[in-house]
Amino acid sequence: MSQLFPTATTRDRAPYRFDIVGSFLRPETVKHARHQCACGECSIEEMRQVEDVAIHELVEKQKQVGLPAVTDGEFRRTWWHLDFLFELVGVELRDTETYSTQFKAHMHRPVTLEIIDRIQWPSVHPFLEHYKRLHQEANGYPVKFTIPSPSMLHLITCVRTAEPKLPAIYADNQEQLFADITETYIQAVQAFYALGCRTLQLDDTSWGEFCSEEKRALYASQGVDVDAVAKRYVQVLNDIRATAPADMAITMHICRGNFRSTWFSSGGYEPVAEILFGGCNVDGFYLEYDSDRAGDFKPLRFIKNQQVVLGLITSKSGELEDKQEIINRIKEATQYVDINQLCLSPQCGFASTEEGNILSEEDQWKKLNFIREIAEEVWGK
Repeated sequence: MSQLFPTATTRDRAPYRFDIVGSFLRPETVKHARHQCACGECSIEEMRQVEDVAIHELVEKQKQVGLPAVTDGEFRRTWWHLDFLFELVGVELRDTETYSTQFKAHMHRPVTLEIIDRIQWPSVHPFLEHYKRLHQEANGYPVKFTIPSPSMLHLITCVRTAEPKLPAIYADNQEQLFADITETYIQAVQAFYALGCRTLQLDDTSWGEFCSEEKRALYASQGVDVDAVAKRYVQVLNDIRATAPADMAITMHICRGNFRSTWFSSGGYEPVAEILFGGCNVDGFYLEYDSDRAGDFKPLRFIKNQQVVLGLITSKSGELEDKQEIINRIKEATQYVDINQLCLSPQCGFASTEEGNILSEEDQWKKLNFIREIAEEVWGK
């Protein structure tokens, strides 16, 4: 029993009291192998073997640090979202002059997505193989897998773009577009479940953008009804959740940008809180709360029965926060959400893209040890 919160209890289902968002810093061996493969200096299979070794080591380290579920660190990906989305039928990766979001320092290389035909779940998607390899590597240990939220496909192709380019089937029919995105994700969830996946996290920056008054004004000036789009995103997510098996945890991570320790949007959750927290039936929200860019905890008053994973520990730098200050912030959050609906994690992954954030691997593991210690003090072992 926790001395700090007498009613606090442990939790054996995702989200966990001590949790992570998913990505880890890529080892130099992985970066080198992927560079060699891109240059034609080694085969895809040789690159996969290097990734397999690195993921084996990562899984063991995650177990040692006490994580209740392990990920593959997203080591097989270039981006946290695009790799999944451009493998869907009807979607292609395109070069562009500028990236669709502007980070405050470093910038992505300019690529985007384009919908060229009807969106469907493919007969073979590489992420299914990624999951199978992780599941086998975990050897019975709980596994967590991350994919981009369905909102991201619509956001990139229809909201961030002032003049969306859509094929005839969708040009004047957004409802058909949302219906096909929904059905594609329903099939994706079923495919992962069939392989043994019981914890699936949907990563999403759309809500971070919809929290930003600057972004809301920009999109409104382009003719986008942000609240109407937000409500439609929630409907898509709820339709997907409704068809997923009850023993599968489906969660969402809300991000304001995480590339090389930089970000692209600011603003508290209030503009989306009632629509998202009050209306979305996912099992838990992973929320950024590591800086004042995320605002206060008051929007959490709209939370229903979802778990809330407080991202109070930054993944953008290696410096450790003050433990008592983190505990005080958890206590502050209990004004709006019961202690047993709260969990703790970093605010984001350590490497949303293969470049990774600006901290060392040693710092990465110190952060996780630090989070585990706090979680044990707050909720018990």
